Amino acid sequence: MKPIIGISSSLNEHILSVPIDYIQAITQFGGVPIVIPNIQGDAIDSIVHLLDGLLLTGGGDIDPTLFNEEPLQNLGTITPERDDFEIAIIQKMMKLNKPILGICRGLQILNIAIGGDMYQDIYSQSQNKLLQHTQLAPRNHASHFVQVLKGSMLSDIVQVEKFKVNSFHHQAIRKIPNDFKASAIASDGIIEAFESNIHTFVIGLQWHPENLLSKNDEASIAIFKAFILSCEK
Repeated sequence: MKPIIGISSSLNEHILSVPIDYIQAITQFGGVPIVIPNIQGDAIDSIVHLLDGLLLTGGGDIDPTLFNEEPLQNLGTITPERDDFEIAIIQKMMKLNKPILGICRGLQILNIAIGGDMYQDIYSQSQNKLLQHTQLAPRNHASHFVQVLKGSMLSDIVQVEKFKVNSFHHQAIRKIPNDFKASAIASDGIIEAFESNIHTFVIGLQWHPENLLSKNDEASIAIFKAFILSCEK
């Protein structure tokens, strides 16, 4: 039986949306995608027990008061209902040790849900000279490299030490709590991936592998295959 994968959704002016690339990535590797609205309360428990895995998608910015900061000038649009829902479902999925793959914003909200923090805007807060993390190239173009850290689950999955990714973000994770670790870093020091040391499969990626599948990107293929395989188990 194919694993059922919940996909989080963006909320914009009372309209839920999910880019088709996420759905195609799940179906391509044998999963059954279900787009989840930003529900609250006991309904989340019912969804969690239905799911074999959770895909946290990209989207807008995250409310900085969730990590005890006030909004800075360059903070973008936030959606509190989405923040609350995703934090709740992440925590419930992890409690049951069900697989989670976070992409871009998904990596960021995953880190907030476990007690980490983040840069509201890397360009104004980082002291390093940064790469272009909000690329102007097409979404299926890999624009900069990431270095994969040895001994990580991500390293076992992609089987390379360095590869190129695409990049569409101005926020990034900063502090990662205990029991989790960085697993890929850009040359400017921005954390590009992190993972759990205690769960079967909890990985966050700052880039968008779903957009790179059209180019038969080997790392993206390996990541989605590993995620779906973990959901099957």
